[in-house]
Amino acid sequence: MQRRIEYTWRLRELMAAGGMHNISDLIPQLKDRGIELSASQIYRLVGAKPERMNIALLGALLDVLDCTFEELCPVAVVATPARLAANGTNGGSSDRKDAMRPRRARIHRPE
Repeated sequence: MQRRIEYTWRLRELMAAGGMHNISDLIPQLKDRGIELSASQIYRLVGAKPERMNIALLGALLDVLDCTFEELCPVAVVATPARLAANGTNGGSSDRKDAMRPRRARIHRPE
């Protein structure tokens, strides 16, 4: 089994629930907590799912929005079955290997 982490980013939803409908509403809130980001950085933070984030920024967002991490970013672990390799070592995979082999060509002389 392969395990994969999936998460959703709900910053825009939580901002709207808190009455903040523009990124300009978030900028002064973050500045009060010592986080200074440009408008384009905050635009990307609100509009897209971040892959990396500073812990101080995360803490400031949680404080501004008065929420928990689970509310801001629900995380789920998804297990998918691992694919078996068709290398011919398993008992049933030899039939599959033979099925994929091309047929030998036969050349007949015209009569």
